[in-house]
Amino acid sequence: MTGTQRREQLLDVSRQLFAEKGFEGTSVEEIASRAQVSKPVVYEHFGGKEGMYAVVVDREIQALTGTLTQALLAGGHPQELLERTALALLDYIETSTDGFRILVRDSPVAQATGTFSSLIGDVAAQVEHLLGAQFTKRGLDPRTAPIYAQMLVGMVALTGQHWLDSRSPEKEDVAAHLVNLAWNGLSGLQRQPALGASSERTP
Repeated sequence: MTGTQRREQLLDVSRQLFAEKGFEGTSVEEIASRAQVSKPVVYEHFGGKEGMYAVVVDREIQALTGTLTQALLAGGHPQELLERTALALLDYIETSTDGFRILVRDSPVAQATGTFSSLIGDVAAQVEHLLGAQFTKRGLDPRTAPIYAQMLVGMVALTGQHWLDSRSPEKEDVAAHLVNLAWNGLSGLQRQPALGASSERTP
């Protein structure tokens, strides 16, 4: 096995263990044992568990960011963007379950290299730009776009975390319900919403 092949093997093994047990629950000994190598080989390639974890997290962040960005930048009607983004996240969860489990875990290393919440913040920033343009067109205050972007992306992300384990209903149905709530809510936005405005509420 070449050095590059060994490195990839160690990353695959550690990715599985980090998904199963988390950063704290995984040891260099376990990684070496499952990869059928000695501990010094692990240290030689990554300098330790922290270095390996940082590479795994960075790869997953790049993969998910690329998937979501592609969905957002494809253009089209805002509702179509919402549909594609919701499906893109669910697709990632379905095909990269271990990677998503790692991203949603909290650990000191993850906080140093980029947590799921910071990733979601990056995606929200892109959504914010798109929402701002739509708000302006609809006569809504574009300065409120950032908070709505956080709401939308947070809703999709938390639903994805729930679906990670339940896998029910079907992926397409989950996406459809997400879009139903988000889009129908957005389409009826008031220009100046206020708490206690009972006269404006739908029975």
